[in-house]
Order: sequence, then structure tokens, then C-alpha cells
Amino acid sequence: MSRFEIKEIVEAEEEFNGRLFPLPRAEKLQLEYAKLFSAHLGRLRSGKYFEGEVLVVTGKSGSGKTSEIVNMMANFNAAEVALPGGQNARMVSKELDRKGGWKDLGKKTLRAMGYPIEDKVRMTQSAIWERVAFQGRHQGIVSINYDEVQHILSGKEGLALEAELDSFKSILKSKTWPFLLVLSGIPELDDKIQNFEQLGRKVTHVTFTDIEYDDDASTVHEMMGSYALEARLEVSDDLNSEDFIHRLATAGAFRWGLVCKLVRLAVCEAKVQQSTELTREHFIDTWVSKTEMNPLATPYNHDSYDTYFRRERPFAQMFDL
Repeated sequence: MSRFEIKEIVEAEEEFNGRLFPLPRAEKLQLEYAKLFSAHLGRLRSGKYFEGEVLVVTGKSGSGKTSEIVNMMANFNAAEVALPGGQNARMVSKELDRKGGWKDLGKKTLRAMGYPIEDKVRMTQSAIWERVAFQGRHQGIVSINYDEVQHILSGKEGLALEAELDSFKSILKSKTWPFLLVLSGIPELDDKIQNFEQLGRKVTHVTFTDIEYDDDASTVHEMMGSYALEARLEVSDDLNSEDFIHRLATAGAFRWGLVCKLVRLAVCEAKVQQSTELTREHFIDTWVSKTEMNPLATPYNHDSYDTYFRRERPFAQMFDL
């Protein structure tokens, strides 16, 4: 075995990857998407022109929205819902960045569909997007998820912002093949879209909220226990206290995705150390590795952890007390 291959981590992550702890928000996401898709499918069957709709999924960085959408997409594609043309309905996904314009996004969308297109291809922007619509119809791709949408809208206001949002609207209005869009990003995305009425009125919102400790403490505890059990680890009594669960939520800035990540890291650390029990020290060790902080001043053991570690600054210790 290569010295770069740590067997315990490989085995743990092989079990964990792609298997999300079930949270109510996943059911909410699937239900709202199912409503929109069902309406979309009915309109396709009618054979008459219609415009697509938009599902906007927002949450803070580290809330876990991308993982939930990817999981939903996998389930949707596996369902193999038949379309009027005989194809199975599919969704594809593309993460956005600040590079390039709408023409480049069209090329990236085609590649996400599995259609090869060169960067230097001599095609107009409208021709590229018409190709996107044609490929959607040909392949049965009814839905596109654009993730991190805030990047393509970054720094744009007024007419420039309206132009970008109007381009998204044009995807919904394609006479060749209107798409059902899933746009995901940080909470500020909601305001930008709602301010453009022609797109905003087509939107259904799903918001990934922070952990509310009083309501969610038992779920955080259950999540930790679930990952430990999956890795065949006992959980030390010390970790089953309300104090530790609140410290864990604080360490993850009360964001589900970050808390999940911290638990997985601690479980992997326990396996590497050949431990049979998940302990506070495993959480401390992974925190120190990630932040280079003093092991005596982590959210898991510092007396003033709830003041030093604030949810607006994940993994950062606050010194401006």
C-alpha cells in the first residue's frame, strides 16, 4: 500500500461519500422540485407552448445546499421518468464562476450535457444557446442546476444585472425546449432575483436555514452518532452532553454542512489513531490541523467558546472582545 494511502480514511470516506444524513430540508427540496417538474411534465404532454419555472435554493456557504441538490439530482435521474418524446427525464448541473460571459456559459452548459464543443468554435451566442435547447430536447434534459449563481451576478447592478437575469429568463422561454432551472447560491441571490420582476414571479424559493440549537440539538447529536456508528466507533459519554453538542454546533458556525464535515473529520481522525471510541480529543485534533490554533483554545474546550467563535466567521477565532 502506498504511503499516501491511509486505509482508515479511505474506508471511512468510501462509506460516507454521497450518503447524506437525512434532514427535513431534503424532503422540502424534493417536494418543491417535484411540484415544479410535475407541472413542467404536464405542459410538455399538452404539446402547447409554455415557459419554464425556477427553483431558487439559497443558504450560507457551508450550509450543505450543493450536496443536497446533487443528491436530489441523482435520485431524479435514477427515477427515469418518461417524457412524451420517449426519453427519460434528466437534470444536469454546472457550477458558475466569474470568468467569461453568457456565450461561455452556453458552452459550459453544452459540456455539462455531454456535448463536445471547442472553446474557439465559431458560433454566435444565440446559436450556442439554440444548440443547448436542441440538446435538451434530444437528450431529455428538462432541468439545469446552476450552482454558485452569485458569481456570474457579482458586481452587477442596474441594467447590467437586469441583462444577466434576462438571459436566465430566455432559457425559460425557449420555443425549442423550455427548461426548469434550479439556481443555487448564497442568500443575497434571493434579493437580486426578486428585484427583477419578470424572473422573480417565476421563482419558488427553498432556503437552507442555520441550525436552531433549541430545536435541532437532538438532530445534531443523532448525526454525530450516525457517522460514528457507520465507522464502527463507540461515542464517548463526554460527547453526549448538551454542552458538547452546543460546542460542535458553534464550531460549525451553526451550518449543517460544516457540522457534518467536522464530524466526518473527527471520525476519520479516530480511525487513523486506531481508536474504538470517538472522543473530544479527536475533534480537537482535527480543529487544530484545520486552523493551526492553540489546542487549548478550540471551541471544544475553551471556556468562552460561544464568544470567541462566532457564526459569521467559520473557523476563525475572534480577538476583538
